[in-house]
Amino acid sequence: MAHVLIMPRQGNTVESCILTEWKVKEGDSVDADSVVCMVETDKASFEVPAGEAGTVLKLLRAGGDDIPVLEPIAVFGKSGEDWAAALEKAGGAGAGVPRPAKSGPEPQTAASVAETAPGFMPPVIDGATSGGAISPRARNLAEKEGMSTGGLAGSGPGGRIIERDVQAALQNRPGLTAAAKAAAGAGGSVPGTGSGLGGRVTAADLASGGAAAGTAAAAAGSGVTAAASGAAIANLGEGAITETAVKGIRKLISDRMHQSLTESAQLTLNASAPAVRLQTLRARMKGSPEELGFSKITVNDLVLYAVSRTLPRFPFMNALKIGDTLRTYERVHLGVAVDTPRGLMVPVIRNANLLSLRQISSEAKRLAAACQKGAVSPDELSGSTFTVTNLGSMGVSSFTPILNAPEVGILGVCNIELKPVAVGEADDEDGCGVQFLPHIGLSLTINHQVVDGAPAARFLKALGEAVADIDLTLAM
Repeated sequence: MAHVLIMPRQGNTVESCILTEWKVKEGDSVDADSVVCMVETDKASFEVPAGEAGTVLKLLRAGGDDIPVLEPIAVFGKSGEDWAAALEKAGGAGAGVPRPAKSGPEPQTAASVAETAPGFMPPVIDGATSGGAISPRARNLAEKEGMSTGGLAGSGPGGRIIERDVQAALQNRPGLTAAAKAAAGAGGSVPGTGSGLGGRVTAADLASGGAAAGTAAAAAGSGVTAAASGAAIANLGEGAITETAVKGIRKLISDRMHQSLTESAQLTLNASAPAVRLQTLRARMKGSPEELGFSKITVNDLVLYAVSRTLPRFPFMNALKIGDTLRTYERVHLGVAVDTPRGLMVPVIRNANLLSLRQISSEAKRLAAACQKGAVSPDELSGSTFTVTNLGSMGVSSFTPILNAPEVGILGVCNIELKPVAVGEADDEDGCGVQFLPHIGLSLTINHQVVDGAPAARFLKALGEAVADIDLTLAM
């Protein structure tokens, strides 16, 4: 019996996934554990196994498609088996999945019979006749998909546009968001690709499509091809130039960062905290017996612990801005930025304020490893209330972290540097002196729409004290 592979549900909040690439082709033999394709959500990438051994009978969707979860994507079975029958038995093709071609004529409806009858003359619709007339079913489909039929050639009698003409045109058009469909229905050209998830065209793409089309037309009118243009650039002595499409998770990160900056008023405060006790405690833990479970605890783990204990005292920082509502949380769900080969990911340590130092350290390492391997689940990448990102190991003294929207705060952890500190009093016998002591940099970005500078500074000061006196913080 043939096996229909569906797009798996990657977490409770995921409604669709992008099929980035097939690892097999039709006719290949697979085992149950064979990876047949890669899929992406807006958070991470995942491998999809075949599920059952057999031959790849049919690949129902193409790479780059944005596919709803639980939608059929492939059929496996014995070589020569009827994949169409298996698909129908499993519930048939879903939205966007082409129906299997049947041998023999399609069932005729009254409308289709009339359209193909000898001597049929299409009725006048919208003041148009031959070449502009459109059947009711074609009109309904075009309106539903927000597609203009003005320049569409009809294959029906007398050049009438019928449903199959609209279907063919839709196959050559990228997907549109709901807002874009509404805008496209009012007229205007649809670009070949969009900036939305999976290349879907957004309403903003439609608004800028004219300018983009004009630029392309100007380039074409100049008679200079892309290849010729590239050769001219290379001849300027600038060396080889490589162009890489910003797509997949990289494009999603790009869109999310831009959206964060455009939809919030971001302000960054920079400070530092004495790190003498932090370094001393870290050194003691590193040298402790392994069975105690402290030897692998890092400076970052200690900072995460300090953040988890400070945030409950400042609930306005442990919050999300959703529309015009500020939602504050009693518990701290701590996002931890992780650098991976595929881009930035932010897994979440849930209920961090209730965890011990060892538990926070263990969970942070587990989540980071899962991100690196591509094995993290979407549910582990959502639900954070505050985020920490650490660039200190790369020698960064200060930076401007971008909010992980809709959070209202994100902490950047910087490197540890020696800073001059006054010691003694001016009226002391030896006078006032200066010592260079290690300090760790802390960069806090807030959403100034809901968090003012002074309250944010008080939080940052309290956090700095918790880090400076980390041994006392651990005793809390």
